[in-house]
Amino acid sequence: MLLLIHVLLILWISTVGGQVRHCDFPKINHGILYNEKKYKASFPVSPGKIFYYSCEYNFMSPSKFFWTPITCTEGGWSPTPKCLRVCFFPFVENGHSASSGQTHLEGDTVRITCNKGYSLPGDQGSITCAEAGWSSPPECISTKKCLKTDIVVANGFLSESEYAYSVNKETQYKCKPGYTTADGKTSGTVQCLQGGWSSQPTCIKSCDRPALVNARVKSDVTWFQLNDRLDYECHAGYENQDGRSTGSIVCGEDGWSHLPMCREIECHLPFLEANVDAHPKQEKYKVGDVLKFSCRQRLKRVGPDSVQCYQFGWSPNFPTCKGQVRSCGQPPQLPNGKMKHKKQEKYEHNEMVEYDCNPDFVMKGPKKIQCMDGEWTTLPTCVEPGKACRFIPQLENGYSQPSVPPYRHGVSVVLSCRSAYTMIGNTTISCIDGIWTELPKCVGKKKQLCPPPPQIPNAQNMQTTVNYQDGEKVTVLCKENYAFLEAKELVCKSGQWQSLPQCVELAQYCGPPPPIDNGDITSSPSSVYSPGAVVQYRCQSFYELRGNLTVTCTNGRWSEPPTCIDACIISEDRMNKNNIQLKWRTPPIRYAKTGDFIEFECKRSHKEKTPIQSFRVLCQEGKFEYPTCE
Repeated sequence: MLLLIHVLLILWISTVGGQVRHCDFPKINHGILYNEKKYKASFPVSPGKIFYYSCEYNFMSPSKFFWTPITCTEGGWSPTPKCLRVCFFPFVENGHSASSGQTHLEGDTVRITCNKGYSLPGDQGSITCAEAGWSSPPECISTKKCLKTDIVVANGFLSESEYAYSVNKETQYKCKPGYTTADGKTSGTVQCLQGGWSSQPTCIKSCDRPALVNARVKSDVTWFQLNDRLDYECHAGYENQDGRSTGSIVCGEDGWSHLPMCREIECHLPFLEANVDAHPKQEKYKVGDVLKFSCRQRLKRVGPDSVQCYQFGWSPNFPTCKGQVRSCGQPPQLPNGKMKHKKQEKYEHNEMVEYDCNPDFVMKGPKKIQCMDGEWTTLPTCVEPGKACRFIPQLENGYSQPSVPPYRHGVSVVLSCRSAYTMIGNTTISCIDGIWTELPKCVGKKKQLCPPPPQIPNAQNMQTTVNYQDGEKVTVLCKENYAFLEAKELVCKSGQWQSLPQCVELAQYCGPPPPIDNGDITSSPSSVYSPGAVVQYRCQSFYELRGNLTVTCTNGRWSEPPTCIDACIISEDRMNKNNIQLKWRTPPIRYAKTGDFIEFECKRSHKEKTPIQSFRVLCQEGKFEYPTCE
């Protein structure tokens, strides 16, 4: 008996002396221990210790105190620390509940009675406050159904098999091959609303961007609607069946009206006067081919010694051969310019005179004129400029002395060629009206000469018989009421004139497309656009495009441009001021597009001041009304 008492005493002493259960650091979902950083290192703690915890926003302890005490016991923490979700129950639209306007904790169930013709999702009679919020939205939705038979999809079909759809549910439709939705997609959606389907789906005829041979399209658009017109341009040296370099095709019910055929432009050997020889002799010549002339029987050539084939034919005019030619008198004075040579008493046939423009003036047209059978070829024109230039252009196989831009108008820079290269042209270039004069060439040997430059259609007269060296340029001046479509100068390269300018009539080809607020065109702007030209717009971030995506140039005017509708910016300051917050905050939103709904709710411990309907607002062109809680 004494032995049994002794054993029990030892067991009791060992239990009291060191095997008492301690409490580990409490893990509290959605909560935090008071002064957690200070006390965390002291865990585990012995029974009897008391700590306090609080819950994060939208959660509450079962005691509903802000700081709730918990005590370490041999059985663990007492009471068990918990943070329960706080769910605010609003007034139910299209129904009612005894809990309207009250706050509930996680685990609470609320019964809702819906009006006739309405029910909770899934025909439930109640909803439960869960950790993530209400088990389903506290709203009564219409039991009305939209029938599949009420939808007629012209040139398309419904892709889902259901017969009836509840309010707010969407269904998808697809378009037949060759047809698209109004925004160019192969499928779309319609929504069942209280009054029926949101819209009748439409599938419109469309045409894909065509693949052209020897031509390019003048638009970045990849799909086209019925009756849309697509402009195209033949590659350089090609023309269509109408003999033009540009044309258009139309998207019709059977696809494109036709596919353009651009064929290589040809110049035929012209009828030449007696005693004029031309070589090389061929039946046909391609664009860019050069035809050279010589005179028989030691006759004198009057006119150029070569011409070039262009898309508009041979240019300049063909020469003649004469036995007797006249000399020329004094060359004409150049307004705002001067001759580079001393005057002579008379000038023989074929002699040339070169001009320079006065400082602050720019030369347009050939810089040299030539005596041709007693008459001088066309004078250049000196026009007044003004802009400064930026960086000096790079001279291939050459260099300039280092200097810092900008360079004011009229400033000249000396250029040099590297060793083993010879300079052809002026050793200096000048800044004229924001553009550097033509660069010289650094060549290892002299290259082939170009024929006299052509007379560009609708450009001012620049009749000349002077040949040009490789790399030389001639600036073109358009006639009055005409403007450049792209390039403004001709370039002599490998014996041929390149980069032919086009002078287009201003009264017919639009100016730049109209600007729009908060948006811009997607392509590089041009100063002149041809009839039928199409330009596409885009809006800046968070702005919504309304209207046609593209505009078309017709009879010198652009069609109506689209507008970029403002997005609604959700202000954190304004929500705090009105004691409200976003109802659905996953993911958080800060912007909404026109037509989007934004839902708010009161912050904790606040109640609605404005009607319940005001807590679901519609974004309209960047504006909406905030509800208020008190």
